[in-house]
Amino acid sequence: MSRKFPQKVKRLVVKVGSSLIATYKMRPQESRLPSLVEQICKLNSRGVEVVLVSSGAIVLGMVELGEQRRPTDLASLQARAAIGQGVLMGTYGDLFIAPSSEGRKCAQVLLTWEDFDNRQRYLNARNTLNAILEQNVVPIINENDTISTDEIKFGDNDKLAALVASLVQADLLVILSDVEGLYDPTQGEKKILEEIKEITGEIEGFASGTTKKQMSRGGMVTKLEAIKIATHANIPCVIAHGEMENVLLRILEGERIGTFFVEKEEKLLAHKHWISFGAKPKGRITIDDGAKKAILEGGKSLLLPGVVAWDGHFRAQDVVVVHDRQDREIARGVINYSVSDLHRIEDKKGKAEVIHRDELVLSKR
Repeated sequence: MSRKFPQKVKRLVVKVGSSLIATYKMRPQESRLPSLVEQICKLNSRGVEVVLVSSGAIVLGMVELGEQRRPTDLASLQARAAIGQGVLMGTYGDLFIAPSSEGRKCAQVLLTWEDFDNRQRYLNARNTLNAILEQNVVPIINENDTISTDEIKFGDNDKLAALVASLVQADLLVILSDVEGLYDPTQGEKKILEEIKEITGEIEGFASGTTKKQMSRGGMVTKLEAIKIATHANIPCVIAHGEMENVLLRILEGERIGTFFVEKEEKLLAHKHWISFGAKPKGRITIDDGAKKAILEGGKSLLLPGVVAWDGHFRAQDVVVVHDRQDREIARGVINYSVSDLHRIEDKKGKAEVIHRDELVLSKR
C-alpha cells in the first residue's frame, strides 16, 4: 500500500544535511548533489514548487582551508561560513544550469532568527520567498552564519527548515540525512519506524544527538524538535536517507521509505504558531496558582494580579515565557507590558491584561 499525504504536494521543503555536502574526511561530495538537483528539477516540471534548505557552508569553508576539525569559537566559524557559502552556491548554481537540469535557476536566501522573531520581517521573508517561487526559481536557504550570534542563531538547520516550511505553508517537509529514518532500539535488529502519529516521550527516547561533531550540530534529537514545529503547522514530515536513489521522487510517489510523521489534526493558527515556535522569547514571568488555573482551565487572559515575578529585558509586544511557581513552562505569549513598566507598578488591584488570551499559547504542544 502506498503512503498517502493529506493533500497533493504542491509545495515541498527539502532539508539537506552537511553529510550530503562533504565526506567525513572533509572532501566535497561529487555524486549526491547532481542527483538531488535533477530530482528537484523533475518535480518542478511536474508542478511541484521546491524550497531547499541546505547546510554545508561551514564544512565547505573547512574543506577550502584543508581543515579536519571544526573550530569552536564564533569568529572562526563565521569566517568558514563566509568562505564556504560562495563555494556552496557556486556548486548549486552550476548544477541548476546544467543541461540535465533544463537550465533552471536558483536563488540564495540567508536568514537569521531575527527574520522570524520580528513579525514584520517574518512577513517580508514570506513575501520574498513567494515571489521567488512565482518566477519558477528554486530558493536555497541557509542560516546566515557569517553574522549570526548566539542570540540570533537557530542552532541547527533542521529547526530552520521546519520554520521555513511553516513560513511558506508547505504541503510536506522532507529531511534528508545520513540515516534511513528513526530507529526503534527496542527491536533485536535495527528497525525503522515507518509511521509516527505523535512524538511521545518514548519516541524522544529513541533519538540521540549526533556524534559527527566535526560536520554538524544536529542529530535525531534536533530533527524531532523540528518535526514538532512542522506538524503543529499541519505539515507532515519524512526523514529519509539522502543517498537513496531518487529519494525525493519516490517519496512524492507514495513509496513507504523513511519515517513518516503525521501532521497534527488541530493546526495552530499562523499567528499562534509564530508565538509558539517562530519568536524567540525575550524574558519570562512567573504567575500564581489562581492565574494558572484561569489560563489552563478557563481559557482566560493573564491579568496583572496573577503575576508574582519576572526577569529578562522585554518590551511591550515582545514574546515571553509564562512559568508557574514550580518553574514549569505553561504558556508563551505577547506581553502588553515592558519589564520597566512592571517594575513601576505598585498596585496590582487593577484588571489590566498582561497577555490577552488571543495572544497566549499553551505550552503543552
